[in-house]
Amino acid sequence: MGWMKDETGLDKTPANYVPLTPLSHLARAASVFADREALVYGDMRLTYTQYHARVSQLASALVQAGVKPGDVVATLLPNIPAQAEAHFGVPAAGAVLNTINIRLDVDTIAYIFDHGGASVVICDSQFLPVCMQAIDLMEGDAPLVVEVPDPQAGVPEIGEQIDYETFLAAGDPVFPWIMPEDEWESLALNYTSGTTGRPKGVVYHHRGAYLMTMGTPVTWRMTLHPIFLTIVPLFHCNGWNHTWMMPMLGGTVVCCRDVSAAAIYDAIADEGVTHFGGAPIVLNLLVNAKDNERRDFDHLVEVFTAGAPPAPATLAAIGKLGFNVQQVYGLTETYGHVTECLWNDAWDDLPADEQAAIKARQGVAFPHMEDITVMSEAMEQVAMDGKTQGEIVIRGNSVMKGYLKNPAATAKAFAGGYFHSEDLAIQHSDGSIQIADRAKDIIISGGENISSVEVEGALMGHADVMLCAVVAMPDDKWGEVPCAFVELKEGHDGDEAAMIAFTRERLAGFKCPKKVVFGELPKTSTGKIQKFELRKSFK
Repeated sequence: MGWMKDETGLDKTPANYVPLTPLSHLARAASVFADREALVYGDMRLTYTQYHARVSQLASALVQAGVKPGDVVATLLPNIPAQAEAHFGVPAAGAVLNTINIRLDVDTIAYIFDHGGASVVICDSQFLPVCMQAIDLMEGDAPLVVEVPDPQAGVPEIGEQIDYETFLAAGDPVFPWIMPEDEWESLALNYTSGTTGRPKGVVYHHRGAYLMTMGTPVTWRMTLHPIFLTIVPLFHCNGWNHTWMMPMLGGTVVCCRDVSAAAIYDAIADEGVTHFGGAPIVLNLLVNAKDNERRDFDHLVEVFTAGAPPAPATLAAIGKLGFNVQQVYGLTETYGHVTECLWNDAWDDLPADEQAAIKARQGVAFPHMEDITVMSEAMEQVAMDGKTQGEIVIRGNSVMKGYLKNPAATAKAFAGGYFHSEDLAIQHSDGSIQIADRAKDIIISGGENISSVEVEGALMGHADVMLCAVVAMPDDKWGEVPCAFVELKEGHDGDEAAMIAFTRERLAGFKCPKKVVFGELPKTSTGKIQKFELRKSFK
């Protein structure tokens, strides 16, 4: 090895080192896949040549509007083409993309505008009134607003702000992109759900997003030219980074503004969709779709599911409908999914219910991550016995830079050299991780720990149950006991006593819900059930 001590002349140069960025994928696709369909939305069909030109126009128009490298450009958009174009056009202007949840209240949106320092907001006409109200509440300078009407969805232009197409038309379709000089430069700003206190601003870098786009196709066994349906909102972890990934594969992004069983089945049948991601609620939509919502298709559709542990009963049911579902896990702070339920061929001969139970695991680290495991509070590896609980901790390049303007929270999250997920899990002998619960969702009844996930999994096996959530209910004797909130399938009636008896056949008595409440469950835009809203009923 001695001859390597002298590295004179072995330096980084433009020939051998380029900062990693997902922008490179679209730059390449514009020539390699020039005439292939890149972006589809109803009657709108863009080739990669057209997609690249429109992205360039957007970047150019932003620079002309005064956007400088490092500035923040926000969006309030559903999954429509403008949101996909912003994912490339904003960073191509050297700016940081801040996709904002379209379901947030006015006050929270105003806080995000101020905290992130948005200089421009690209807003769908449907959400423009909320956007303008939020701007009125801002303490800082008001951003420039660009309105995006959506006539295909029957969303007309209000016309008080500059129109998106007019804004684009002023841009240069051959504008030279402002590429990052350092791959650590900020690419995106995503705010956490903020169920307790103000949401935190999670900052992504170009390197982490690039590596996410490289690791995902390996895990998803993707080949060239997949057809990807945008079910996960592009404002949620940037749609798990899939829009940045698709140009690398010469794939097609099919935009889906409003998620429904009919919309998904239509996209699969009409557009040949091969891949999509979604929370377990999306799987339930497909399993419980009415006959007039279903469409026949003759190819296997690959699905990533995440956001909450899917019930084994749901996984078993959807597997019979032409979908291969793979459980993944991640957080906003990790650019989306970073673990996969990697299948072992030895499990092929197991009974279907056992296979479904294994598929409900969160699994092992994606190939581009460094180490994801379960540790005790003392930061020691827990026993991989499928019983001992600890916290999922994560290390790797697709972990956020930190929380914007919040060094204390960042330091806490990274204590001990890992990102702390605050998710409780067990680890099996093969290293695969299985979530037990969020720390705050564990029910401690008479000194016994009860996993709400385990109780929910039992309830989801009941024929009447569409969705359910289990939370702690105060109890004079036990301190707290499980209470189940159940959303029934259409046309089904709820029987509290029968449902509790059903769980008693599957769980220890102390784990069974002591009360069942029937009704529609509150959900986030990504389909997560809002347990904090359910807990309010006990206050």
